[in-house]
Amino acid sequence: MIRDQRPGALRMVSSGELAVLGIVTVATRFQPSGIALTVDSHQHFWRYDPARDSWITDEMSVLKCDFLPADLLPELSANGMDACVAVQADQSEKETLFLLDLAQRHKPIVGVVGWLDLCARNLPERLQYFSQFEKLRGFRHIVQAEPDDRFLIRTDFLRGIGCLAEFHYTYDILIYAKQLPAAIELVAKFPGQRFVVDHIAKPPVKGGERTGTSSEWARHMREIAANANVYCKLSGMITEADWRHWRAEDFTPYLDVAFEAFGPDRLMFGSDWPVCLLAGTYRQAKQLIADYLRDRRDTEKEKIFGANAARFYGLKD
Repeated sequence: MIRDQRPGALRMVSSGELAVLGIVTVATRFQPSGIALTVDSHQHFWRYDPARDSWITDEMSVLKCDFLPADLLPELSANGMDACVAVQADQSEKETLFLLDLAQRHKPIVGVVGWLDLCARNLPERLQYFSQFEKLRGFRHIVQAEPDDRFLIRTDFLRGIGCLAEFHYTYDILIYAKQLPAAIELVAKFPGQRFVVDHIAKPPVKGGERTGTSSEWARHMREIAANANVYCKLSGMITEADWRHWRAEDFTPYLDVAFEAFGPDRLMFGSDWPVCLLAGTYRQAKQLIADYLRDRRDTEKEKIFGANAARFYGLKD
Protein backbone atom coordinates (compact mmCIF):
# COMPACT_ATOMS: atom_id res chain seq x y z
CA MET A 1 0.00 0.00 0.00
CA ILE A 2 1.07 3.62 -0.53
CA ARG A 3 1.86 5.22 2.80
CA ASP A 4 2.03 8.86 3.88
CA GLN A 5 5.69 9.21 4.79
CA ARG A 6 6.41 12.89 5.22
CA PRO A 7 10.13 13.75 5.23
CA GLY A 8 11.44 15.57 8.23
CA ALA A 9 13.57 17.83 6.08
CA LEU A 10 13.67 18.92 2.45
CA ARG A 11 16.62 19.36 0.10
CA MET A 12 16.90 20.51 -3.48
CA VAL A 13 17.14 17.60 -5.93
CA SER A 14 17.36 17.48 -9.70
CA SER A 15 14.55 16.31 -11.98
CA GLY A 16 16.76 13.35 -12.86
CA GLU A 17 16.98 12.32 -9.21
CA LEU A 18 13.23 12.64 -8.88
CA ALA A 19 12.71 10.43 -11.91
CA VAL A 20 14.91 7.75 -10.37
CA LEU A 21 12.77 7.95 -7.25
CA GLY A 22 9.61 7.53 -9.33
CA ILE A 23 8.46 11.05 -8.49
CA VAL A 24 7.20 13.30 -11.25
CA THR A 25 7.64 17.06 -10.97
CA VAL A 26 4.70 19.39 -11.39
CA ALA A 27 6.28 20.78 -14.56
CA THR A 28 6.23 17.38 -16.26
CA ARG A 29 3.00 15.95 -14.81
CA PHE A 30 0.51 17.45 -17.22
CA GLN A 31 2.02 17.42 -20.68
CA PRO A 32 -0.51 17.35 -23.55
CA SER A 33 -1.86 13.83 -23.85
CA GLY A 34 -1.20 11.64 -26.85
CA ILE A 35 -3.48 8.96 -25.48
CA ALA A 36 -5.66 7.18 -28.06
CA LEU A 37 -7.83 5.06 -25.80
CA THR A 38 -11.50 4.81 -25.02
CA VAL A 39 -11.87 6.14 -21.47
CA ASP A 40 -14.61 5.83 -18.86
CA SER A 41 -14.15 9.19 -17.16
CA HIS A 42 -16.08 8.39 -14.00
CA GLN A 43 -16.29 5.27 -11.86
CA HIS A 44 -15.69 4.25 -8.25
CA PHE A 45 -14.05 1.53 -6.16
CA TRP A 46 -14.63 0.62 -2.54
CA ARG A 47 -14.34 -2.06 0.08
CA TYR A 48 -17.78 -1.82 1.63
CA ASP A 49 -17.85 -0.49 5.19
CA PRO A 50 -21.38 -0.12 6.66
CA ALA A 51 -20.33 2.67 9.02
CA ARG A 52 -18.36 4.70 6.51
CA ASP A 53 -20.73 4.03 3.61
CA SER A 54 -23.95 4.90 5.43
CA TRP A 55 -25.14 6.74 2.29
CA ILE A 56 -25.83 3.28 0.83
CA THR A 57 -29.35 2.67 2.12
CA ASP A 58 -31.31 -0.60 2.18
CA GLU A 59 -32.96 0.49 -1.07
CA MET A 60 -29.44 0.46 -2.56
CA SER A 61 -28.50 -2.98 -1.23
CA VAL A 62 -26.92 -4.02 -4.55
CA LEU A 63 -24.07 -1.66 -3.61
CA LYS A 64 -23.46 -3.22 -0.19
CA CYS A 65 -20.40 -5.20 -1.22
CA ASP A 66 -16.86 -4.65 -2.43
CA PHE A 67 -16.32 -3.21 -5.91
CA LEU A 68 -12.71 -3.52 -7.04
CA PRO A 69 -10.74 -3.61 -10.32
CA ALA A 70 -11.31 -7.35 -10.71
CA ASP A 71 -15.03 -6.55 -10.95
CA LEU A 72 -14.73 -3.58 -13.30
CA LEU A 73 -12.04 -4.61 -15.77
CA PRO A 74 -14.16 -7.37 -17.42
CA GLU A 75 -16.97 -4.80 -17.85
CA LEU A 76 -14.59 -2.35 -19.50
CA SER A 77 -13.33 -5.02 -21.88
CA ALA A 78 -16.82 -6.29 -22.73
CA ASN A 79 -17.95 -2.76 -23.57
CA GLY A 80 -15.00 -1.67 -25.66
CA MET A 81 -13.46 0.59 -23.03
CA ASP A 82 -9.70 0.59 -22.60
CA ALA A 83 -9.21 2.67 -19.48
CA CYS A 84 -10.94 4.48 -16.63
CA VAL A 85 -10.66 7.34 -14.16
CA ALA A 86 -11.34 6.33 -10.55
CA VAL A 87 -13.22 9.01 -8.59
CA GLN A 88 -13.40 9.33 -4.82
CA ALA A 89 -16.52 8.18 -2.99
CA ASP A 90 -15.32 8.89 0.56
CA GLN A 91 -14.00 12.19 1.89
CA SER A 92 -10.64 11.25 3.34
CA GLU A 93 -6.99 11.20 2.38
CA LYS A 94 -7.11 7.48 3.09
CA GLU A 95 -9.55 7.17 0.17
CA THR A 96 -7.17 9.04 -2.13
CA LEU A 97 -4.29 6.74 -1.17
CA PHE A 98 -6.51 3.67 -1.62
CA LEU A 99 -7.38 4.69 -5.18
CA LEU A 100 -3.77 5.57 -5.98
CA ASP A 101 -2.67 2.14 -4.76
CA LEU A 102 -5.22 0.47 -7.05
CA ALA A 103 -4.12 2.65 -9.96
CA GLN A 104 -0.48 1.76 -9.34
CA ARG A 105 -1.31 -1.95 -9.54
CA HIS A 106 -3.80 -1.84 -12.44
CA LYS A 107 -2.70 -0.18 -15.67
CA PRO A 108 -6.25 0.47 -17.04
CA ILE A 109 -6.83 2.90 -14.16
CA VAL A 110 -5.13 5.81 -15.91
CA GLY A 111 -6.23 8.55 -13.53
CA VAL A 112 -7.51 9.24 -10.03
CA VAL A 113 -9.74 12.06 -8.79
CA GLY A 114 -9.12 12.08 -5.07
CA TRP A 115 -10.12 14.08 -2.02
CA LEU A 116 -8.28 16.58 0.14
CA ASP A 117 -9.71 19.03 2.63
CA LEU A 118 -9.72 22.04 0.33
CA CYS A 119 -10.70 24.28 3.23
CA ALA A 120 -7.68 23.32 5.34
CA ARG A 121 -4.95 25.85 6.10
CA ASN A 122 -2.25 23.26 5.36
CA LEU A 123 -3.66 22.48 1.90
CA PRO A 124 -0.54 23.69 0.01
CA GLU A 125 1.58 21.28 2.05
CA ARG A 126 -0.76 18.39 1.30
CA LEU A 127 -0.89 19.25 -2.41
CA GLN A 128 2.90 19.26 -2.46
CA TYR A 129 2.97 15.82 -0.86
CA PHE A 130 0.42 14.34 -3.26
CA SER A 131 2.10 15.87 -6.31
CA GLN A 132 4.51 12.91 -6.34
CA PHE A 133 1.76 10.58 -7.59
CA GLU A 134 1.58 10.76 -11.37
CA LYS A 135 -1.88 9.23 -11.74
CA LEU A 136 -3.49 11.76 -9.39
CA ARG A 137 -5.22 14.17 -11.76
CA GLY A 138 -7.53 16.22 -9.59
CA PHE A 139 -9.88 16.44 -6.64
CA ARG A 140 -13.57 16.39 -5.76
CA HIS A 141 -15.70 17.31 -2.77
CA ILE A 142 -19.20 15.88 -2.31
CA VAL A 143 -20.82 19.29 -2.44
CA GLN A 144 -24.25 17.81 -3.15
CA ALA A 145 -24.31 16.66 0.50
CA GLU A 146 -23.51 20.09 1.92
CA PRO A 147 -26.52 21.79 3.55
CA ASP A 148 -25.35 25.19 2.31
CA ASP A 149 -26.27 25.53 -1.37
CA ARG A 150 -23.59 28.22 -1.65
CA PHE A 151 -20.80 26.10 -0.16
CA LEU A 152 -18.79 26.41 -3.39
CA ILE A 153 -18.24 30.12 -2.86
CA ARG A 154 -17.34 30.05 0.82
CA THR A 155 -14.14 31.99 1.45
CA ASP A 156 -12.18 29.00 2.73
CA PHE A 157 -13.27 26.80 -0.17
CA LEU A 158 -12.38 29.47 -2.71
CA ARG A 159 -8.96 29.77 -1.11
CA GLY A 160 -8.50 26.04 -1.60
CA ILE A 161 -9.59 26.05 -5.23
CA GLY A 162 -7.11 28.86 -5.81
CA CYS A 163 -4.28 26.52 -4.77
CA LEU A 164 -4.98 23.84 -7.40
CA ALA A 165 -3.69 25.64 -10.50
CA GLU A 166 -0.10 25.74 -9.21
CA PHE A 167 -0.13 21.92 -9.25
CA HIS A 168 -2.19 21.69 -12.46
CA TYR A 169 -4.95 19.76 -10.72
CA THR A 170 -8.51 19.61 -12.02
CA TYR A 171 -11.68 19.92 -9.96
CA ASP A 172 -14.84 17.80 -10.37
CA ILE A 173 -18.03 19.67 -9.47
CA LEU A 174 -20.53 17.26 -7.86
CA ILE A 175 -23.77 19.13 -7.24
CA TYR A 176 -27.52 19.03 -7.59
CA ALA A 177 -29.18 21.32 -10.11
CA LYS A 178 -30.19 23.74 -7.33
CA GLN A 179 -26.48 24.37 -6.61
CA LEU A 180 -25.65 25.44 -10.16
CA PRO A 181 -25.88 29.19 -9.41
CA ALA A 182 -23.03 28.88 -6.88
CA ALA A 183 -21.06 26.74 -9.35
CA ILE A 184 -21.46 29.45 -11.99
CA GLU A 185 -20.00 32.01 -9.58
CA LEU A 186 -17.16 29.64 -8.70
CA VAL A 187 -15.94 28.97 -12.22
CA ALA A 188 -16.13 32.64 -13.15
CA LYS A 189 -13.65 33.44 -10.38
CA PHE A 190 -11.05 30.99 -11.72
CA PRO A 191 -10.86 31.22 -15.52
CA GLY A 192 -7.52 29.37 -15.54
CA GLN A 193 -8.74 26.40 -13.47
CA ARG A 194 -10.05 23.27 -15.21
CA PHE A 195 -13.51 22.24 -13.96
CA VAL A 196 -15.84 19.44 -14.98
CA VAL A 197 -19.51 19.18 -14.00
CA ASP A 198 -20.29 15.63 -12.88
CA HIS A 199 -23.51 13.88 -13.91
CA ILE A 200 -24.75 16.89 -15.94
CA ALA A 201 -25.55 18.49 -12.55
CA LYS A 202 -28.29 15.96 -11.79
CA PRO A 203 -31.39 17.41 -13.47
CA PRO A 204 -34.83 16.26 -12.21
CA VAL A 205 -35.31 13.40 -14.70
CA LYS A 206 -37.32 11.30 -12.24
CA GLY A 207 -39.65 14.20 -11.57
CA GLY A 208 -40.94 13.90 -15.12
CA GLU A 209 -39.52 17.20 -16.29
CA ARG A 210 -39.27 16.28 -19.97
CA THR A 211 -39.00 19.88 -21.19
CA GLY A 212 -35.34 20.07 -20.25
CA THR A 213 -34.49 22.60 -22.94
CA SER A 214 -36.53 25.37 -21.31
CA SER A 215 -35.97 24.56 -17.64
CA GLU A 216 -34.03 26.51 -15.03
CA TRP A 217 -31.46 23.69 -15.07
CA ALA A 218 -30.99 24.20 -18.82
CA ARG A 219 -30.55 27.95 -18.41
CA HIS A 220 -27.90 27.43 -15.74
CA MET A 221 -26.12 24.76 -17.77
CA ARG A 222 -25.84 27.11 -20.73
CA GLU A 223 -24.51 29.80 -18.41
CA ILE A 224 -21.82 27.63 -16.82
CA ALA A 225 -20.84 26.22 -20.22
CA ALA A 226 -20.11 29.74 -21.44
CA ASN A 227 -16.86 29.39 -19.49
CA ALA A 228 -14.39 27.65 -21.81
CA ASN A 229 -12.54 26.06 -18.85
CA VAL A 230 -15.61 24.01 -17.86
CA TYR A 231 -16.33 20.51 -19.19
CA CYS A 232 -19.28 18.19 -18.47
CA LYS A 233 -19.59 14.47 -17.82
CA LEU A 234 -22.38 12.50 -19.46
CA SER A 235 -22.58 10.27 -16.42
CA GLY A 236 -24.82 9.32 -13.52
CA MET A 237 -27.95 9.84 -15.56
CA ILE A 238 -29.92 6.62 -15.23
CA THR A 239 -29.84 6.83 -11.44
CA GLU A 240 -31.55 10.23 -11.62
CA ALA A 241 -34.50 8.62 -13.42
CA ASP A 242 -36.99 5.99 -12.28
CA TRP A 243 -34.61 3.12 -11.54
CA ARG A 244 -36.95 0.43 -12.83
CA HIS A 245 -38.91 2.14 -15.59
CA TRP A 246 -36.62 4.62 -17.33
CA ARG A 247 -36.54 4.87 -21.11
CA ALA A 248 -33.80 6.26 -23.36
CA GLU A 249 -36.07 9.06 -24.53
CA ASP A 250 -36.36 10.33 -20.95
CA PHE A 251 -32.83 11.69 -21.28
CA THR A 252 -32.98 13.17 -24.77
CA PRO A 253 -33.90 16.75 -23.75
CA TYR A 254 -31.10 16.80 -21.18
CA LEU A 255 -28.53 15.43 -23.62
CA ASP A 256 -29.73 17.97 -26.18
CA VAL A 257 -28.99 20.79 -23.74
CA ALA A 258 -25.58 19.37 -22.85
CA PHE A 259 -24.55 19.14 -26.50
CA GLU A 260 -25.92 22.57 -27.32
CA ALA A 261 -24.13 24.14 -24.35
CA PHE A 262 -20.77 22.34 -24.26
CA GLY A 263 -20.40 20.98 -27.78
CA PRO A 264 -18.55 17.75 -28.63
CA ASP A 265 -15.17 19.09 -27.47
CA ARG A 266 -16.08 19.45 -23.77
CA LEU A 267 -18.24 16.40 -23.08
CA MET A 268 -17.03 13.04 -21.78
CA PHE A 269 -18.68 9.69 -21.12
CA GLY A 270 -18.70 8.29 -17.59
CA SER A 271 -20.43 5.10 -16.45
CA ASP A 272 -20.69 6.00 -12.74
CA TRP A 273 -20.13 2.28 -12.09
CA PRO A 274 -21.00 0.69 -9.70
CA VAL A 275 -23.62 3.27 -8.69
CA CYS A 276 -25.23 2.81 -12.13
CA LEU A 277 -26.13 -0.75 -11.08
CA LEU A 278 -29.02 0.74 -9.09
CA ALA A 279 -30.84 1.38 -12.36
CA GLY A 280 -29.15 -0.78 -14.98
CA THR A 281 -26.00 -2.45 -16.21
CA TYR A 282 -22.70 -0.99 -17.31
CA ARG A 283 -23.69 -1.81 -20.88
CA GLN A 284 -26.97 0.09 -20.56
CA ALA A 285 -25.22 3.16 -19.12
CA LYS A 286 -22.79 3.22 -22.03
CA GLN A 287 -25.38 2.33 -24.68
CA LEU A 288 -27.58 5.24 -23.64
CA ILE A 289 -24.85 7.64 -24.77
CA ALA A 290 -23.77 5.53 -27.75
CA ASP A 291 -27.32 5.45 -29.10
CA TYR A 292 -27.71 9.19 -28.70
CA LEU A 293 -24.48 9.66 -30.66
CA ARG A 294 -25.41 7.17 -33.37
CA ASP A 295 -25.80 9.78 -36.12
CA ARG A 296 -22.89 11.94 -34.98
CA ARG A 297 -19.52 12.01 -36.71
CA ASP A 298 -17.00 9.38 -35.70
CA THR A 299 -14.61 12.13 -34.62
CA GLU A 300 -17.19 13.42 -32.14
CA LYS A 301 -17.76 9.92 -30.74
CA GLU A 302 -14.02 9.47 -30.30
CA LYS A 303 -13.80 12.72 -28.37
CA ILE A 304 -16.68 11.89 -26.03
CA PHE A 305 -15.58 8.30 -25.43
CA GLY A 306 -11.97 9.10 -24.66
CA ALA A 307 -10.12 12.00 -26.23
CA ASN A 308 -11.83 14.73 -24.21
CA ALA A 309 -11.22 12.95 -20.89
CA ALA A 310 -7.59 12.35 -21.88
CA ARG A 311 -7.11 16.02 -22.70
CA PHE A 312 -8.95 17.35 -19.64
CA TYR A 313 -7.16 15.12 -17.12
CA GLY A 314 -3.84 14.96 -18.99
CA LEU A 315 -4.01 11.16 -19.11
CA LYS A 316 -1.16 9.02 -20.34
CA ASP A 317 -1.32 5.52 -21.81
